[in-house]
Amino acid sequence: MISIIIGLALLMFFAYLGWSIIWVAPIVAGIVALMSGLDLMDAYTNTYMTGFVDFAKAWFPIFLLGAVLGKLMEDTGAAKSVAIQFTKFIGEKRAILGVLVASAVLTYGGVSLFVVVFAIYPIALALFKKADISRRLIAPTIVLGAFTFTMTAVPGTPQIQNLIPMNTFKTTPMAGTIIGIVATLIMAVGGYFWLKFREKRLTAAGEKYTEPDKSKENEDEEEGKLPNWILSLVPLLVVVILLNFLKIAPIPSLLAGILAILLINFKQYKTFIPSMNEGAKGSVMAIINTSAAVGFGAVVTSVPDFDNITDMLLGISSNPLVSESLVVQLLAMITGSASGGMGIALQALGSTYYELSQSTGMSPEAFHRMASIASGASILPHNGALLTLLAVTQLTHKETYKDVFVVALIIPTIAVIVGIIMASMGII
Repeated sequence: MISIIIGLALLMFFAYLGWSIIWVAPIVAGIVALMSGLDLMDAYTNTYMTGFVDFAKAWFPIFLLGAVLGKLMEDTGAAKSVAIQFTKFIGEKRAILGVLVASAVLTYGGVSLFVVVFAIYPIALALFKKADISRRLIAPTIVLGAFTFTMTAVPGTPQIQNLIPMNTFKTTPMAGTIIGIVATLIMAVGGYFWLKFREKRLTAAGEKYTEPDKSKENEDEEEGKLPNWILSLVPLLVVVILLNFLKIAPIPSLLAGILAILLINFKQYKTFIPSMNEGAKGSVMAIINTSAAVGFGAVVTSVPDFDNITDMLLGISSNPLVSESLVVQLLAMITGSASGGMGIALQALGSTYYELSQSTGMSPEAFHRMASIASGASILPHNGALLTLLAVTQLTHKETYKDVFVVALIIPTIAVIVGIIMASMGII
């Protein structure tokens, strides 16, 4: 147990320092193996790499197609076109709500979180400038719209955090619909009111919009050059409809979305190959990062005394949903990755929780939805997506993390608690 605790602490420490989990995870896994009396080479070449490869084998097509779809949406201007139109509907003076809704629409349509950041940021800058709102609120607004409820709670979202539990619990993306809707409302409404409260406080204190050090104005495209927003929305709708209403598997659904965007933007065919190449490159880094975390989890689960830890975790509460949510949330916090933390948790305990769902009569859909929501309630300062967002927005942890902590950790944790209570009452 000491070796596992030390391993987790080292993984979190080095991730916080900004060291890549790709090479930190196998080194820390080796430390755990040595301290636990395991054969070092066998732990790496067999246990670690088996966990790594099994996750990549199962999920790389989803990472790849999601990243390609997102990159095509970005490079054709479709993502920006949709975002601008939704902010117009809402009104330029309601900048926070506009950025929130635009981020949510793109994420729910299957656009990867990292692409959403790049697509939304220039729009957020313009809206916050017109509304004269402190620029420090841009980061938590994008986090709320893209990194919380549309990533984990909204039933049917094609984000990887909602797809990973499907294999373990034999469910669909719509699993736990009622829980998901309630959790979405808690996160979206609660987060929005918090950000509006903060806007009023900052404005009253005299903190208004300030220009970033490096202007992004030269990156803004003229609206006349952007594709029609309704047509730009079609690929996103194709993915959601095929996945959730026609019950088509994720891979063909994403392929159909990609085909739709290629057909709609055929005049830009010269940009297709570079965009798809870049999307593919991005997917490789994303899957390797997550697989590295899962490989570490495979070594942890092979430690001789891990069964004792499993018994302890399962004994936290008589309600297995409590232990599942806690384990997923803690591992996602430690690894700085929602999908990585959930991958480790389900690698170690997924079959156990599925068996519990069968023996206790609790719906596997509840386990699916709670694992997904808990994975997102985990954004600590070393979270990989947050670090990317801060780099793009030229903001610091000191300026933004207080608000990120509330909208992406505190409020989602409340949603987790409410979800557990609902599931325990048989409301799925």
